[in-house]
Amino acid sequence: MEKTLQELAEFLDGKLTAGTPNMVIKGVNGLEEATAEQISFAVPPYVELADKSKAGALVLSMDDAFSGRQAVIRVENPRAAFAKLLVLFRPPEEVETGVSKFAFVHPSAKIGKNVAILPLAYIGADASVGDGTIIYPHVYVGRHVVIGSKCIIYPSAVIREKCVIGDRVILQAGCSIGGDGFGFVTTEGKHTKVLQTGNVVIGDDVEIGCNTCIDRATIDSTIVGKGTKIDNLVHLGHNDIIGDNCLIVAQVGISGSVTVGHNTIFGGQAATAGHLKVGDNCLFAGRTGIISDVPDNAVWAGFPAQSHTAWLREEANLRKVGDLLKKVRALEKTVNELKERTKE
Repeated sequence: MEKTLQELAEFLDGKLTAGTPNMVIKGVNGLEEATAEQISFAVPPYVELADKSKAGALVLSMDDAFSGRQAVIRVENPRAAFAKLLVLFRPPEEVETGVSKFAFVHPSAKIGKNVAILPLAYIGADASVGDGTIIYPHVYVGRHVVIGSKCIIYPSAVIREKCVIGDRVILQAGCSIGGDGFGFVTTEGKHTKVLQTGNVVIGDDVEIGCNTCIDRATIDSTIVGKGTKIDNLVHLGHNDIIGDNCLIVAQVGISGSVTVGHNTIFGGQAATAGHLKVGDNCLFAGRTGIISDVPDNAVWAGFPAQSHTAWLREEANLRKVGDLLKKVRALEKTVNELKERTKE
């Protein structure tokens, strides 16, 4: 793959502001790894270090000051432009379509056009797989599962019975969709399982990371809204409803029956109590412990969760405790010395 700078500028809807339009670019790479025939990108605070890169060209924002030697393409969003360049220069490997003779597909299953089902995949009775979907080895698709079009289901993913997967969904290796919710009734010290009769519904354009588990609902559905991206090792409990375009980072745990609004972000290892309502456009720092309902547009941190500003103030004060203890001990010593003098 080779492209001139002018072709790349047009491809990115950008403007070439430095460099020769017919300069040839043969690849894309990070700032430290890029060579003279490759293009990279930079955003603050790395723009001022970008001139040390060996890259032949850089993608920068319209406003970033830069006086390095490299050719420069200016765009509105350098990160988004870099993502497009990766697809252009490093497209995903193509998978041959067709159903492998080493896969099991139940006769009652409905398989769309241009589907790839690789060896050792299992497609259960009355399941449906949409056009252009790729199912890798060791994937389990249970009975009555519906999978949309142009999905990618990576090895060892499990989609249990009656679950629904939207279009263009990516399920990374080892994730589990529709395992039983953690439901038990305790009587006289004995835990009796409550049958989990619902399912999981995943919206369009969702990505779910490796070894993430999303439990089926006790009744009705556990729902993940369209465009939401979930990292590795996340757990969503039964009957959760996650809104559209949320970001849920690694090791987050959301207890059962929690409703989360749209465009909300959970930092790594954040967790919630059950049966809560979380608003739209919220942001939770890593390891936030959420134990009450959260209004729209909240920015919270700490355990128990509080406003990020209050948490920062509290953390700053905690760091002063050591000095305060020293001062208190010094005062105690002074007081004791004064008491001894008065006795004399």
